[in-house]
Amino acid sequence: MDRDDQLELYGVVADRLKVAHRRVRTLQVPESVRMALTRKLLVITAAAKHDLAEAARRLEQLNADLDEGRFPHDV
Repeated sequence: MDRDDQLELYGVVADRLKVAHRRVRTLQVPESVRMALTRKLLVITAAAKHDLAEAARRLEQLNADLDEGRFPHDV
C-alpha cells in the first residue's frame, strides 16, 4: 500500500470511528454495555496505530454487530 492509499485509509477509518462512537453514545442500552462497546472502540483506535487494515476489519465487524443488534451481554 503506498503512502497516499494509507493516508486515505486512515481518513476513512477515522471518520468511521467517529460515527461508531456517536452510535454507541446514543444507544439505549445499560451503561455496562455502553462501556464494553466503548472499550472495543478504544482497542480498535489503538490498533489503527499499528495495523490499520486489521483495525478497519475490526471496526467493520463492530458496525455489523451494531447493525444487527448484537451487543455484549450486560457485564
